[in-house]
Amino acid sequence: MGYIFFENWANVWHMALMTVISFITLFILIRISGKRTLAKFNAFDFIVTVALGSVLAYMMLAQITFTEGIVVLLLIIGLQYLFARLSRASDTMDNVLNASPRLLFYKGRYLEDSMKKEAITENEIFAIIRKEGLAKIEDVLAVVIEPNGEISVIERNGTHEEHSALDNLKVPEKS
Repeated sequence: MGYIFFENWANVWHMALMTVISFITLFILIRISGKRTLAKFNAFDFIVTVALGSVLAYMMLAQITFTEGIVVLLLIIGLQYLFARLSRASDTMDNVLNASPRLLFYKGRYLEDSMKKEAITENEIFAIIRKEGLAKIEDVLAVVIEPNGEISVIERNGTHEEHSALDNLKVPEKS
């Protein structure tokens, strides 16, 4: 039967050294890769974060060599950068990589189909409106679930500007 609690001090010191080196290396790579790596997550960013964490764990536990870990970390961050650039360059790629915002509530109407697709209830919409400090539902023009899962509340303000924050959303015909 193998060692469960302790094998030798050399292994403990090796794990400690690999943890410090791996942690500092990942920190430096994330700082170099930019804020997107730390942004609120869309599905792609979540996958990148989980992958980075998995590689870091393997490096810390010396399951892979330091060089192998660095190559994998660089590949993951490089792919994230490449896909972010492709997303900016192509609407098709942007649609593949990023979810679209969706209206949940608009001009006094709950948009049941959207709420069902996003698994959001009326009570959750009420809670979000309250969190924004609004007492009356009549003060709300729209509630939108954003690509990263955050929910935005757009207040009615009486003005009809040419460009709206809702321009990229499918607004229901009936109002």
